[in-house]
Amino acid sequence: MKKTLLALALSVATFAHADEGMWQPHQLPELEQLLKEKGLEIDAKSIAQLTAFPMNAVISLGGCTASFVSNQGLVVTNHHCAYGSIQHNSTAENNLLAKGFLAKDLDEELPAAPGSKIFVTEQVTNITAQINQELSPTLKGKERFDKIDELRKDHIAACETPGYRCDVYSFHGGLEYYLIKQMEIRDVRLVHAPASGIGKFGGDIDNWMWPRHTGDYSFYRAYVGKDGQPADFSADNVPFTPPSYLKVSAKPLKENDFVMVIGYPGRTNRYNTAAEVENQFTQVLPLSKAYREEAIAVIKQHSAEGSEARIKYESILASLANYAKNFEGMITSYQKGDTQQRKDQFDRALNIWIKSSPARQAKYAAAVRNLQQLLLEERENQQRDLILGYLSYGQLFNTAKRLYRLAHEQQKPDAEREIGFQERDLERFAASMKRLSRSFDAKVEQELMLHFLQHYAKLPADQRLKSLDGYFGIGAAQLDIAALRTKLEGLYQATKLSDEVERLAWMGKSVEDFKESTDPLIQYAVAMYDTDIALENAEKEHKGKLAVARPVVMEAIIAFNKANGKAVYADANSTLRVTYGSIKGYQPKDAVSYQPFTTAAGILQKQTGVDPFDAPPAQIEALKEGDFGIYKDAVYNNLPVNFLSTVDTTGGNSGSPTLNGKAELVGLLFDGVIEGIIGNWDYDPATNRSIHVDSRYMLWQMEKVDGATNLIKEMEIVKE
Repeated sequence: MKKTLLALALSVATFAHADEGMWQPHQLPELEQLLKEKGLEIDAKSIAQLTAFPMNAVISLGGCTASFVSNQGLVVTNHHCAYGSIQHNSTAENNLLAKGFLAKDLDEELPAAPGSKIFVTEQVTNITAQINQELSPTLKGKERFDKIDELRKDHIAACETPGYRCDVYSFHGGLEYYLIKQMEIRDVRLVHAPASGIGKFGGDIDNWMWPRHTGDYSFYRAYVGKDGQPADFSADNVPFTPPSYLKVSAKPLKENDFVMVIGYPGRTNRYNTAAEVENQFTQVLPLSKAYREEAIAVIKQHSAEGSEARIKYESILASLANYAKNFEGMITSYQKGDTQQRKDQFDRALNIWIKSSPARQAKYAAAVRNLQQLLLEERENQQRDLILGYLSYGQLFNTAKRLYRLAHEQQKPDAEREIGFQERDLERFAASMKRLSRSFDAKVEQELMLHFLQHYAKLPADQRLKSLDGYFGIGAAQLDIAALRTKLEGLYQATKLSDEVERLAWMGKSVEDFKESTDPLIQYAVAMYDTDIALENAEKEHKGKLAVARPVVMEAIIAFNKANGKAVYADANSTLRVTYGSIKGYQPKDAVSYQPFTTAAGILQKQTGVDPFDAPPAQIEALKEGDFGIYKDAVYNNLPVNFLSTVDTTGGNSGSPTLNGKAELVGLLFDGVIEGIIGNWDYDPATNRSIHVDSRYMLWQMEKVDGATNLIKEMEIVKE
């Protein structure tokens, strides 16, 4: 019997799939032989050096990835990554989203959205030992959370110097801690963005789909002071000279070619338990999908297409739609596939492996049981917490609470303040107050609040919050929607927080100023404060308990996988990673086979002249003329547009440079296929495909249609 059980354990922990993994740079030398066999031509050890090419050419935008492509600080990323800045500079009369933007010289470049930053990772230090030596076994719950938070802030404070930002990231659920230091460039300007009919061609219909024909690219430029150091926006600033930059390829690209992606993937959950997976896919995702779709409907109903209100919400709408479709794809994959069965099998095998050794049982069994109990506790108020999260689309209400929390935190010494409210965070805080001016409309927000308060009112009384009930008059009786709408109308008319100057002024006010205010949204923040702190402390207590159990369980999983020959990489957590693969199509279902490239022929076939298939007339004319020059693909006898690869990526990788074996930029990653979208939780080599915009299409569009020849001259284009 024991042999049978061990055989089961071995069967689910086989060698890692060839192209699976989002690898930390220091792991790359271990993969050197494999990478060379696949087509890497540069030294794998150079990829492990953050201050060497090509790693120091790849940068983070704080949610997306980008890369330097000239020695004058020119940055290329996705159109959807620059969308907020394009929207910020758009009005109903001058809609840059619709018509695109090109600065022919430096003086014409536009400031990016407030708070836009470029981060260049320069140092990664393993500080696990320093953290763990301060964590006594007796520290549990909130005390443990607070101690980890204190240590994190101490390391950050010791690391940061002017022009640099540091942070501490946990890996493997808190098993390891790394201190990461990044140069923070604060003056970022919009240089070029194609029209949405190119950068967003296909819209939500084509999102996560193949075949794809989207020119998802845009350009920023990084600026610094005359001394070469990061500085706030100033007309006197000069373009940043990066330590290196990527050459842009116009060379042929073909099926099975090696490609590599360097970027900042956001989050994956591949090591979560079977119970977590089941809860996520049967409870959380269906609700989240529904709430996002409802928010989209409310915004569209109360903001006409092309209106000032709609332009303000375009970025929010794009995000809502993106994740709604993402969730739909994951749910469908889960329901049709065998993810749950394989997760169940893995957990059974892991437990068998633990129980088969007294030493392993003593080390891991209690943590496994504790984690299971903690995960059950998380579900108790799951729906309420989701609804409260969607109430944050009431941006003015949320802003009032953040401002009041800032007033409380500013009473403390800086080192004792909550992260997000320290002196190092105030510039970001102020930028968020400014961004609101271009992403808020009172009527739209009022309707969003009304909608989600109705969801909240339907919760059982023991799950609702007394302070929230009291402020909005929600009780046992059926909700009076008309009365609630009237109340909200009055609140938005009376508050002054819709004014940017007023919001910024509140950043310097005291707790007593807030308590004495007659502004109804400030009063809301004061009324909710004690409840919010109680909820936060309960969350810290829970996270502190997880910080004891989760690392031990992860240690067991890593040991189990290594015992069975499986390479181990950490789940994505917005830190710099490298992934590799090849250009390859796939078969999504029986009798359907997709080629790895799309061409300009598909744009003409899809074109209707109506959003989202509304390529600009100038592009359609140029495509019909067929003057593709050096960008024409010999195999397809047409202009290549997008291509597929097997690289392992997720959200946050958007804008990542796709490199060939010589580390030349051959494309930009911008999406994945819906059949493989469940990869955040469960990797499947048959359907895991990333979608890239081909650099040849980008260069052709810039040269032949948009007239961005100044940028092409600035970049180093590789033609041979």
